[in-house]
Formats: sequence, structure tokens, C-alpha cells
Amino acid sequence: MSLRRMTLFELKDKFVKGEVSAVEIVKAYFQRIMLVESKIKAYITTAKRDALVKEANELDYTLSKWRKTTPLMAMPIAVKDNICTEGVKTTCGSRMLENFVPPYDATVVARMKEHGYYLIGKTNMDEFAMGSSTENSAFGPTRNPWNLAYIPGGSSGGSAAAVAAELCVAALGSDTGGSIRQPAACCGVVGLKPTYGRVSRYGLVAFASSLDQIGPVTKDVRDAAVMMQMIAGHDPLDSTSADVPVPDYMKALKENLRGMKVGVPLEFFAEGLDPEVELAVRTAIIQMQALKAEIKEISLPMTKYAIATYYLIATAEASSNLARYDGVKYGYRAAKEKGLLEMYMKTRQEGFGAEVKRRIMLGTYALSAGYYDAYYGKAQAVRTLIKRDFDEAFKAVDVIVTPTMPTPAFKLGEKIQDPLQMYLSDIYTISVNLAGVPAISLPCGLSNGKLPIGLQIIGRPFEEEKVLRAAYAYEQATEWHLKKPGL
Repeated sequence: MSLRRMTLFELKDKFVKGEVSAVEIVKAYFQRIMLVESKIKAYITTAKRDALVKEANELDYTLSKWRKTTPLMAMPIAVKDNICTEGVKTTCGSRMLENFVPPYDATVVARMKEHGYYLIGKTNMDEFAMGSSTENSAFGPTRNPWNLAYIPGGSSGGSAAAVAAELCVAALGSDTGGSIRQPAACCGVVGLKPTYGRVSRYGLVAFASSLDQIGPVTKDVRDAAVMMQMIAGHDPLDSTSADVPVPDYMKALKENLRGMKVGVPLEFFAEGLDPEVELAVRTAIIQMQALKAEIKEISLPMTKYAIATYYLIATAEASSNLARYDGVKYGYRAAKEKGLLEMYMKTRQEGFGAEVKRRIMLGTYALSAGYYDAYYGKAQAVRTLIKRDFDEAFKAVDVIVTPTMPTPAFKLGEKIQDPLQMYLSDIYTISVNLAGVPAISLPCGLSNGKLPIGLQIIGRPFEEEKVLRAAYAYEQATEWHLKKPGL
């Protein structure tokens, strides 16, 4: 098997045993990037090949005398371009930050550095993580490796496409309303959104601070467990980081679901769900039952309000967070302004794309005097009810199973002019962020058009190990994770 086809766990094992060198790993992935990156456009910035090969050579020389490795040592991992990397551009897919080079690492990056990972590149994304298709990037769209005419999902589309196209061994993404899970579903890979507070947000460029979470995008569930072990845990630099013990995620992985109660919410199998997606997900539920899980129908009645609630809360927080981009401190500044106010206006007009402007306007309106209680305040009240739905459901079940998306990936350009239809792509993922609970997406089928279909498994707060266990058991009993795009 070629090195680029191996999972993170398999490649790490070979490297630890000395069966493959760091130089061989790095060269294999750079060769792949040279072959297919021009078709996929998964990256905004890639590492310099010669510098990384030199670093790999030095590592190999050191290890030849003293072989002591860490779980991510020499592993080429990509990082979404809204996660700060010291000395490497972090653009957020926006002209506003086109030349921004952070002076520090995000906590997740610092933790991976401690384990010796190689940053192979910064992945493309919807501008400031606002989108469901990676078509809103200022640097052009990313394409789905399964069919180049289709979207890879968003906003972490570059990360999912890079993993699916074997342009990295694993990647980090961020998830505000489904931005890890939805592209994972579109690209046939695994994407895990942790509990809010489980992974530090320090160094993540904020979109909606009460919703954002960083998580792994990987080739299989075992790799997701490895990545989570590296990045999870309390961080004093992040006031929203939870001081909760991190379990051994690898020990949680079992090949049966004996004793596990799996909830199936009626509201997620209603009008608007593509028949092919419903069939694939229901077949997956039958498979979970064969693995000795107890299947129970449940209800999450507030689900129908999730889209409206999310697009009030997320846009309001985006309006506040993006106010800092004014052309004064850092980032893009418009030229030839005639005064301070005109400089502000021209900078934001020229630096932000259409979708970001749309969400800033929506959020500013929701927060404006006379409308705050009617819109933002009411949305926060409904958010509490959505969380209460999950709390009640988890009294009866251990995990909840749903489709990740209502349809397989759609064509590039198909929904870009229809924001409402685009927003509905996240209808099954948004409520997870509003409730702050963990969820994973993994492949469970292929459409007639040979596009991946995603299965979403949701868990209680800080019970990622149960989510990973359920996902791993299903994955091992099927072969969907072994299907690869014919790129």
C-alpha cells in the first residue's frame, strides 16, 4: 500500500517501527500535491517542500541514534486557514486577512507541535467560515475529489477535500454550525465536532464565539480518536475551555454496541430528506441494531426552529466579532480614503465578500435598538429549549443517530445565488452547535451519482468516547470508509 493511502494510525505505526522514514512520508505527500492539488484546490498555502524535506532528514538522522517518537511525529497534517500558525499566513479565506501572518500558534497547533507534526498546508475555506460549500473563499472554490463538478461542503471544505484526495494524512477544521461534519459527509471522510469547551479555541479566528469548535477531519474513526487525544483538554488561555478530564479515546473503541441505546429522532426523517440519504441512514441504523444496539424512536420537537435560531445568534456574534476589521490595526486597508469614516467603509466594502457582508448586516440588525429583544433575545430563549430537548433525549439514550446532510453534495454554483437553500444544507447539524454537544459524521453509503452520504452520531456533553465507540463499531462492520474517490 502506498504511504499516502495509509491512515494516520497505520503510518504512525510504520514510522515508530522504523519501517518508513520521515523523508519518505513527506515526499509521498508532496508528490501527491503536485499531481492533483491544481484540480482540487484544497490549499490556500502549502509548506515549502525543500524546507520540510530538510527537516525530515534531520529528524531521521536524530532517530537513527535515539528512536523516541510521539504520536504525531513526522505526520503531514493540514490546518484550516482560520487557525493561527506562527510565521505562516492565516487568511480565513478573505482578502481582509490576505497577508496576515500570526505571531503565535493556536493552542491546538502548539499541542500538535509538541508531538512533532508537520504542517503541510493551510486549507481553503468559506470566508471567515461563513458558508456550506467553500465557494465563498476569496481564493476560489475547492472541488469535491469524488466529482470535480461538485462542492466539497463547507466551511471546512479544504480540510475534508485534502483528506479525501490524500493530500494530507489528517486535518483540523472548525465547526460553527456543521462546518466539519457537513464537508466530511460530502467528501466521504470522518469529521468530529467536540463538545463546546472540550478543545481550546485560543488562536481560532472567531466567527460566532458561543458556537465555534475545532475538531479533526480524518480517514477513519480511529484516526479521529488519535487526533482528539492530542488536541483535547483544558487551556487557561481560553476562558470557555472546560477543566474536565480527557479520557483515553482509543480504549473506548469497540467492535460491538452491546448495551448501547441509540435514539432515532422523528424530526430528522421528515420532508426534504433525499430518499437515497434516508435509505442509507436507515440501513446504517439496522446495522447498528445487528451490532447489539437498542434502537429507540425519540423526539426533538424544537428542531424546526434551529435554522432561524442559529442564523440570528451566529450572525449577531459575527457582527460583533468582525467589527475589529476596520483597516486600522492589521489586515486590509482601502487606499485613497478621504477621512476616517470613509476609510472604515471602503475597507470593509472591499475586504469582505458578499456572504460575510450579508451576515454582518443580518447580525447588526438583530442587535440593533428596538429589535434586540424581539430577535436576538428570543433566539437565545429558543436555544435553551433546543438544548433542553437534547437533555431530555439523553435521559433515555446514549447516542442519537441522524443524517448529516439532507442531500448528497450538490453542484458548484447550484445554490450560491440562493442563500436560503444554502443555509438549509446545515439543517441537521446546526442544533448540535446550539446545544453544545459532540457529534461525528462518517460515511454510510454512496448515492446513485457515486457521491458519499454521511451518518451523524450525536452524544452527551463531554462523552466523545461514546460517540467514537458507536462510530467505530459501525465503521468496522461496513466498508464505506474504504471507498475512495477515483481521482
